[in-house]
Amino acid sequence: MPIASHHRTERAVELFHALSDETRLQIIELLQRGERCVCELTDTLDAAQSRLSFHLRVLRDAGIVRDRKDGRWVHYELNADAFEEVESLVAHLKPRGLPIRQACSA
Repeated sequence: MPIASHHRTERAVELFHALSDETRLQIIELLQRGERCVCELTDTLDAAQSRLSFHLRVLRDAGIVRDRKDGRWVHYELNADAFEEVESLVAHLKPRGLPIRQACSA
């Protein structure tokens, strides 16, 4: 497998893993409205801060969200570039050309 293709596959796995959890998708929906403090996310999702921190770390490590510290609070926002990357990865997975028909050898 060429290096570029292998890297693209690894990146797709990382992004799709981060997007494959209901709580993380709820966080993304909340962040679509703009930057939010972790305390707002905790209250809105009625989740323990430790649980939410885990999910935010997965999203941050995948590059889907960015964080900003303001005193003792951390604010999160979506990284639009990550969503463009997801679109590009999905477009790369679409079937190309005509389907190949193989004769049944039974």
